[in-house]
Amino acid sequence: MIKKILRSFDKVEDRVRASLSRAPIIYALIGGVGIVLFWRGVWGLSEDWGMSNWQAVIVSLVIMLSTGLFVSFFIGDHFIIAGLKGEKKIIEKTKEEILSEQSDIRQVLTRLEILEKKIDTLVQTTDTEDISESV
Repeated sequence: MIKKILRSFDKVEDRVRASLSRAPIIYALIGGVGIVLFWRGVWGLSEDWGMSNWQAVIVSLVIMLSTGLFVSFFIGDHFIIAGLKGEKKIIEKTKEEILSEQSDIRQVLTRLEILEKKIDTLVQTTDTEDISESV
């Protein structure tokens, strides 16, 4: 029963996200309202339960640290990965390093375009062979 409910919410979410992604400003407004109302509800619950500010901080830290959300939310995965790789901040990079990265990206894109053309050719060849075999 719970799986069916979760699946139906998942399907609704997919449809809503697909339609709202075409209107990013409206998507942001609706999402912002939802987030603010969620936090208002959490705040109200903590007050109803008689939590002090310090108790709320401690409970939230325990929840966020145990789920792994504390670091990823406040710092972000990108910064952690960049730090592990030893990458420089964009401010610290020289113009030559940035231009080199841009060049590398252009080369990768060119290679991807070549691969895409090869795949299209293979697909067209396979489709032609399938059609001729069925005739």
